[in-house]
Amino acid sequence: MGHRLSKIYTRTGDSGETGLGDGSRTGKNSPRIEAIGAVDEANSAIGLLLTEPLPAQAQECLTGVQHDLFDLGGELSIPGRSAITAAQVKRLEDLLDGFNAALPPLKEFILPGGTRAAALAHLARTACRRAERCVVTVGRSEKVSPFAVQYLNRLSDLLFVLARVLNRAGGRGDVLWQPGRNVKRDT
Repeated sequence: MGHRLSKIYTRTGDSGETGLGDGSRTGKNSPRIEAIGAVDEANSAIGLLLTEPLPAQAQECLTGVQHDLFDLGGELSIPGRSAITAAQVKRLEDLLDGFNAALPPLKEFILPGGTRAAALAHLARTACRRAERCVVTVGRSEKVSPFAVQYLNRLSDLLFVLARVLNRAGGRGDVLWQPGRNVKRDT
């Protein structure tokens, strides 16, 4: 970390601009800042999930993910920088395969819910999907590492699978979607 923060407020953002890691300034409403914020939001949602009692393997996995997401935020804060690697994407794929192997095949769509931990995993998943969309938006006009998008895509899948794992760990099954459940039928 190049600069230690001894004072949290600087007043430099009061005009609606913020500083990037390379020293340049950009609008707080720029797509890059939106992406950084969305990655931070996903990381915070995972932090909330980590306050729940979780199986050790899930706890370790998610703690590693938080570090990766901080790396990704750093990558986004310096235009042209790459911090997320193919190895990090592969690690998520391996974790995903491992967690998914113990689950029954999915035959129906499922609703977010079940245990509190599973619901929080789904909340983190949706925040991760938003972060992915924001990073893709930045990539439409500026150079973004393809591994950044791949990582977020795999992470949202991993969080979906972890929600299923956490429901089972909590003694619950998947919450199945019932199409048309509330549609009043003519008799």
